[in-house]
Formats: sequence, structure tokens, C-alpha cells
Amino acid sequence: MTAFRLDGLRTRPAQTWGSFRLVPLVRDEPVPGLRLHRKAYGDEPTVVDVGDGTAYTSYIPHAFVATWQDGEGSAASYGTRLLDRDTAGHAPPRMPIRRTRRMARRVGRARLRFLPLHLAVEGYLALHFGGPEIVWEEYSRRAVSRGLSPRVEEAYSGHLVRGLDDALRVFEIHDGQCGVLVYVADALASAFVVPHPEDYRKLHATLVEDMFGELIYHYAVLGAPAAPFPVRIDDTAVRTPADLRAQAELRRREWADFHDEVMAAGLFGQISQYQRVQTLHGFELARFLPTFVPRRENHIGEVITDGDGRVAYLKTFRLSETQIRRGYLLTRLAAHDWNLAGTAAALGTDEAALGLRLERAGFGYLLRQDILDRFRAQARGSGSGKRQTARGG
Repeated sequence: MTAFRLDGLRTRPAQTWGSFRLVPLVRDEPVPGLRLHRKAYGDEPTVVDVGDGTAYTSYIPHAFVATWQDGEGSAASYGTRLLDRDTAGHAPPRMPIRRTRRMARRVGRARLRFLPLHLAVEGYLALHFGGPEIVWEEYSRRAVSRGLSPRVEEAYSGHLVRGLDDALRVFEIHDGQCGVLVYVADALASAFVVPHPEDYRKLHATLVEDMFGELIYHYAVLGAPAAPFPVRIDDTAVRTPADLRAQAELRRREWADFHDEVMAAGLFGQISQYQRVQTLHGFELARFLPTFVPRRENHIGEVITDGDGRVAYLKTFRLSETQIRRGYLLTRLAAHDWNLAGTAAALGTDEAALGLRLERAGFGYLLRQDILDRFRAQARGSGSGKRQTARGG
């Protein structure tokens, strides 16, 4: 299920640097009414009070800040600045702020700060966060009372992704560029789209402060070079400079088609959950989750679209295989009302094997200790029986 399109964004020839392939996305016209700007912070952690005696502590290298000035109450969307007036002189659309937005912090009467990718990651962390909806006997008291709390995932800062800072530094920004797709060893790492070329020029370098998954980090460490895509022009069709320009344009279109239909096909092809978070008179803020198919490309992300479904803002994160397996197990359990026997049957395995899969995925605390011990014993017994059969044969 794809609820938005990259219409209006065109792929330009990629630039490579070591393992990195950076594919620029350009617009003929910027998206009116939305702008992004960056705010940097120091090295000290920030403590954000979210009310009710609750707070969280974060290290924030940078954030996207939303600003509005019409005096009719606070309104914002992730990473945007709402313009005072649009080109027709109308007041900008607004989105009310809800105090339940826990990972946002007011930094003034008319400013709101969001961490990049927080909306997408929050959606992944909240996946079936409440835990079992039916109190089956296999689940622990903790699982029933606290669900998946605390839920923790790991990611690598772009500063640790070897070579990314150099690739961004030498990258040539195109006229009209409003986005980029970042590949490492030709694995799509992330997509980043903004409404206006000026926004992109200011925010291009912030990609090194984003989060990247385990697969991308290891590909960068291995340093495998990006595959060459040589361009071959039919010299028999070239007689004039106009012929040469026509051949170059043809090859540019061929590259764009190959990239969009093959290399970037996994970006939107696996979207299963698309959650609308806020709307603001013609714009919509949403986040999306993948289908969680193991051993396939899975991305989470956040997006702002206009009334026609075209992307004004986009930021994505590629999940590691471990994160995909966690999401897969949780969605399978939820689809079968958290019944272990039913879920195991649907997966073509038994309860003991499923329980041990949950433990390896970091969800062992969901099961009662005696149940988990029994599953381990069954696994050991099954393994012993197999070895005896092998010797007897």
C-alpha cells in the first residue's frame, strides 16, 4: 500500500564516492507553503519535561524547527515552517499541537522543536507496544501489566558511517535539487526530501547527523565500492552537437528509469501501515511502517504530502534484519491474538521453536520463566533425539 508519490521529483545522474552512491532528486518548482530550517545544539544532553512527572533525556545534535507567527495559537508540523502568507496572500494552514506529542519540546511561544526521524522511529517502537491483548497463560505478569516496556532499539550516527562525511562534502548539488537518496554498496540507506532547493542546500550536511541501521554501518566498514554503471552512447547516431545532446538525454532518462524501477523499488513497495498523524488544510503529516518481510528491504519513514499526495517532505530509515525480525514476530503474534499455538501453526513451526525465536529477538521477557525453561528443554530433547538417530543410522 502506497499512500503517496514522488511526483514532481526527477532523478538525476548519481555521483559515487567509495561505497556511496548519492542520487539527487530535483523539482521544477518548489512546494509552496512549507519550509524547513535547522537548529544546532551543544554537547550537553537535553532534559525535556513532558508533564505528569515524566521526562526524557536526549542528546540532540540538531533538530528541525517549526515556526509560526499569526498569533492565533500554536500550530506546526514536523520539520516545517509555516509561511506568513502564501503566494495568493492567504494565511498559511495550521496544525494544532497536542501535548501528548512526547518527543517534542517548546523552545518559545511560537516555536516547536522535533528530532529528525522521531515520528517514524516512535511509530516502530510503539508497534504493538501494549503487549498481549488476551491474557494467555504463557505470558509473564510483566508482559500483561507493562507490555513491551521498555522498548529499545539501536542505530548508528552518520558520523560513525565511514566515508559518509566525505561523500557529502564532495557531492555536487544540482540546480533545483530538493532531495537525495543515499546508497551504501548499492543498498538504499535513506531518502531525504524537502520542499525547497534553498532548504536542501542548508540541510544537505545534516545527513551525517542522521541515524543509520546496522546493515548500512557494516557495508560502510567493509568499503565495497559502488558498482559502476558505464554510459555508452551510440556514436553511429551522432553527427551534430544536437545529436550528442539527444543521446545524452536518452541515457539520462534510461538511468532514471532503471533507478526508479529497480534500485529504489523497495522504498515504497513494502509499505503496509500508513498512519495519518495530522492534517493542515491541504498538507498531511504521516508515518509509515513496512510489511516486515525478513530478508527483504524494509524502511520506516515520515512524510508530508500535499492534497494530491505529492511529497513535500520525506525522511526514511532502513531497518536492520534484526529489527525486521522483531517487527515480523510482533505483527504475526498480533494477527493471531497473541496466541502462541495459533501463531506457531501459521509460521509452520511449534510453540517451543516460536518461544525461542521470541527470546533470540529480545522478547523473552514476555514469556513466563517456567514456560521458557520448558521450551528450552524441549529444544534440547529434540536436538538429542536427532543426534541419536544420526548415530543409529
